[in-house]
Amino acid sequence: MSRLAIFSPHILCSYGAIVLQHTSKGVIVLVKLGKQARSVSIVGVSCTPFKNFEDHPQTKGMSEGDAFGYAALEAIQDAGLEPRDIQYFYHGAANPFMIGDSLTPNMQVADWFGVRGIGSVHHSEACCTGYVALQEAVQAVASGTYDVVLSGAVDLAASLPVVDAPGCFRRDFPLSEMLPSIPKVYDRAYGRPFDSAFGISFDNWINKYRWEYDLTAEQIDDALNGVSKSLRRDAVLNPLAFSTKTFEELAKENDLPDADAYLKGFGNPKVTQYLRVTGFEIKCDGAAALVVMPTFMAVARGLDHKVIDVLGTGAAAFEGATPDNEYNGTKVGTQQVYELTGVSPDELDLLFVNDFFLAGDIVAAEEVGYIPRGEAWQYAIDGRMGFDGDKPINTHGGRCNFGHAHGASGVADVVEAVKQMRGEAGATQMPKVPQTTFLRGFGGGQNIRCQILRTHD
Repeated sequence: MSRLAIFSPHILCSYGAIVLQHTSKGVIVLVKLGKQARSVSIVGVSCTPFKNFEDHPQTKGMSEGDAFGYAALEAIQDAGLEPRDIQYFYHGAANPFMIGDSLTPNMQVADWFGVRGIGSVHHSEACCTGYVALQEAVQAVASGTYDVVLSGAVDLAASLPVVDAPGCFRRDFPLSEMLPSIPKVYDRAYGRPFDSAFGISFDNWINKYRWEYDLTAEQIDDALNGVSKSLRRDAVLNPLAFSTKTFEELAKENDLPDADAYLKGFGNPKVTQYLRVTGFEIKCDGAAALVVMPTFMAVARGLDHKVIDVLGTGAAAFEGATPDNEYNGTKVGTQQVYELTGVSPDELDLLFVNDFFLAGDIVAAEEVGYIPRGEAWQYAIDGRMGFDGDKPINTHGGRCNFGHAHGASGVADVVEAVKQMRGEAGATQMPKVPQTTFLRGFGGGQNIRCQILRTHD
């Protein structure tokens, strides 16, 4: 069959595992995923503080290798293992070109956690790196190739290496330096300048949402600020988080009556049509890691904590700087993972959303079926998305409050999900320990992963 025949009008055809259906709205790609050869479980997790390492006494002077090694060793210990038990590992970083200082970071960090010489690979999928880190580790074990695999990611996103100096020496990484660097690593083959697309992409999905449900700009503003309040409170209670002050505290410091006054005040202006300063990611440094093994082995080991099964991953990728790419990717990835796992949206207890900007929390929650369509904006206003609400999202605070260490953030989501599901989340532990968690991550342009975790019975 020719490639042209596949895309001919009104044809429904199968091409391997990919079904292409032509509709009036274009070609819909329906991927039929196969079941894992064996069940895989997360048995160990760890996360460093998400801070500006140079400003934080616990982390000052840490290199990327230090940070990854710290997270890896703690994850191995959490799994009740030794470094010699690791058979293979994955090392992720969103953009080593800009913020790293090593051409082969996987090999460079092996000594930090005692695995010199074993097989490994470095990978980079922008801010989706952390979710791919989980997917790759699971696939390596599910296939039967390995039994014990470590995977993690690290990015020192708040600083840059100092030229001709050891990796522990860093300098500030301002946005003014980041943006001119992007064309060097991001090929704009179709002539759409990446930097000019930021504002458009930030507002794209929430603007679509506003008009779909006939909401006012004021209602959207209230909803986004509602998400901010819930997630900031979660972050302040988490010792690993970047944010340490609630909006109520910031309001008092600025002689304002309450958090709402602060969020709508001169110190928190809109920087796009809808989004305010507090609705954007906080760039910071951090690393996180996890260890997986076959479920039967995990159960047989008799661990001190619950075993968390990885039921499956849905994946999609849509070119960046195009309208609705986050929506389209989430739609495809969600459909895949539900079909693969047999899980239904009403089984979800907890949701993690890659929220570079807070609109993602509202709209993705509806797209994955976690909150009824057209209602998430009101849930946000009512404070129902906090760790103690009935629809918690990003219980560590998300990218805008916990902090965003680029590739490491996805693994940090997994770490927080596992802690919640074990009942080990400390001050932000959900009143009802979650059994099933959905993770929606994306990055780059837009590389989507939709993943479901479940506590092993």
